[in-house]
Amino acid sequence: MCALKLGSLFDGIGVFPLAASRNGIIPVWASEIEKSPIAITKRHFPDMEHLGDITKIHGGNISPVHIITFGSPCQNISKIGKREGLAGSKSGLFFQAIRIIEEMRCATNGLYPVIAVWENVMGAFSSNDRMDFRAVLQSFSDTEISMPPTGGWANAGMVRGGKTDLCWRLMDAQYWGKPRLVQRRKRIFLVADFRGQRSAEILFKPRDMFPLPPPCTDYGLPTAGASRISLDKTRGKIPVIRPFQERRMRSAAKSGNQSAFLTSFGRPDEPFPTLLAKAVNMISFWYEGEEKDGVLRNLTPVECERLMGLPDGWTAYGNLGQPISDNARCKALGNAIALPCADYIMAGIAETIHE
Repeated sequence: MCALKLGSLFDGIGVFPLAASRNGIIPVWASEIEKSPIAITKRHFPDMEHLGDITKIHGGNISPVHIITFGSPCQNISKIGKREGLAGSKSGLFFQAIRIIEEMRCATNGLYPVIAVWENVMGAFSSNDRMDFRAVLQSFSDTEISMPPTGGWANAGMVRGGKTDLCWRLMDAQYWGKPRLVQRRKRIFLVADFRGQRSAEILFKPRDMFPLPPPCTDYGLPTAGASRISLDKTRGKIPVIRPFQERRMRSAAKSGNQSAFLTSFGRPDEPFPTLLAKAVNMISFWYEGEEKDGVLRNLTPVECERLMGLPDGWTAYGNLGQPISDNARCKALGNAIALPCADYIMAGIAETIHE
């Protein structure tokens, strides 16, 4: 039995390759154009080939892989963007990934890739009057897809028949991970099986979650012996960190709702808001018993890494040992995929696909 191989388009900081490697899948190549994310990924996966600009890649001329993953740009379909949809210059790059998949399948007589995984914001369900998600399904399946009778897309579904077996599912990062993450991050994950009807088993079958990885070493990937300092070993004051709900605060201030304004500074039972790449991610911070001296402050890069389920220090250095700036780290993490969600899907692929 040969090892499964993975290629990562719109790779970012290598979350899909990390999840793949944790499940015995070999990351072979990646495509990314941002300087800092490339340096970060090269540090952790020095043997992975970097192909550069996706528009200059021909799927028939690169190493065939069993799995192609991609979280195509969301700027034009996000609910907080201008909503040009897949017609936008950024989100329209989705079709470049489909082109590469088709070129590879043509060059390998339909053998590779076996599986494709697409990730994106839940705004894809509604952009372009809900027609963009229909275009996504039709692009993967090469089949005419009718709109649901309800007029909207369900949070989970299946397209079975034609050339491709498809399933999609809306996954919220706060319900994944061991221990659970504390970030609200809803993302669509779609699995396409080009050689069978296994997408439902990959995406819907219950399975145990991986524990979160330990901190990184100076050389990259985490080691089995490393661990975070447990809370009971800390000394001195006990810090309290709560999610700061900026949108709630602005709305409450505008309407004069004092109660809602106060709760925007954090409730213990709430997850943190979704990390964003082009925004300041803030928290409420104070020491236990000293609430009156509390402050608002920016999340640190390590705190952002933990909210994504990534090892401490994953984004700290590039492949040449160069420090990555806090701004570049937080931007890259805001664009990233939550590791536990990627872990779950890669575990399903490793369990289901045998070559």
